[in-house]
Amino acid sequence: MSSRPEPESIAIIGLGLIGGSIARGLRADNYRGRLVGCVTTSDHAERACALGLVDAAVTDPADAVRGASLVVVAVPVGAMAAVLADIAPALAPDAVVTDVGSTKLSVIADAKAALGAGIGRFVPGHPIAGTEHSGIDAGFATLYRDRRVILTPTPETDADALATVETLWQRLGGRVSEMDPAHHDEVLAATSHLPHVLAFALVDTLARMAERTEIFDYAAGGFADFTRIASSDPQLWSDIVTANASAVLPVLERYIGDLEALRGAIAAGDKEPLEASFGRAKHARDRFTQSRNGTSE
Repeated sequence: MSSRPEPESIAIIGLGLIGGSIARGLRADNYRGRLVGCVTTSDHAERACALGLVDAAVTDPADAVRGASLVVVAVPVGAMAAVLADIAPALAPDAVVTDVGSTKLSVIADAKAALGAGIGRFVPGHPIAGTEHSGIDAGFATLYRDRRVILTPTPETDADALATVETLWQRLGGRVSEMDPAHHDEVLAATSHLPHVLAFALVDTLARMAERTEIFDYAAGGFADFTRIASSDPQLWSDIVTANASAVLPVLERYIGDLEALRGAIAAGDKEPLEASFGRAKHARDRFTQSRNGTSE
């Protein structure tokens, strides 16, 4: 880990699962500087201070970032443009700004529009971590431990700013890597955004069936495993999917095509393509779980 001096003051805009876990992780790592949080209501501000997440909590993003060395914007991608515009006039000239958004091209565009010449001090980022829970009580200090964190610097990104953000995630236990922003959006469309679309759609379809009560009464572990992420924040994920539509639509179209092929096989009573598809899926899933458990490359 880098031996860079820690920022004297860190402002976190948004103290839900992601931002709150950053605050908790910094506390657990004995961060000695000043932590300031920004939340949406005075009740949440009081709660944040009562939980010890931050030294001070405010409801105005501009107030939160004044004097901060490092600013983490942990709000939904749909709110990113407004928050960046709010904080831009209040930022110190040398302040580093980063985000945690699940899409990167849209956030970079928002940052360029808001920060102007200060875009070099902006470091786009995305921790690949989370749960289906949200809110100020949802975070925990170890959320980022041994989890991937993707930084997507642009040609304008300052090397010192990039190193500052990398150090932040390393001290939270993250495994930091860099990726091209467009490639990030394509990868996440397939591995995160599409699965959320499918989980939401399946639960919605079943919930609107006439016999839905009986269906859910008899749902077993497989249903719970597959649909867990349908408990995620609907507005958050609507924002993510629409912001990344150009990457989500091609993989969604491919999935629909494959699903139609399976439908045809089922209608024809043809087991061979079903077994082939299911076999490929099992093999790929097994390799994925073995890799995550450290039992294979």
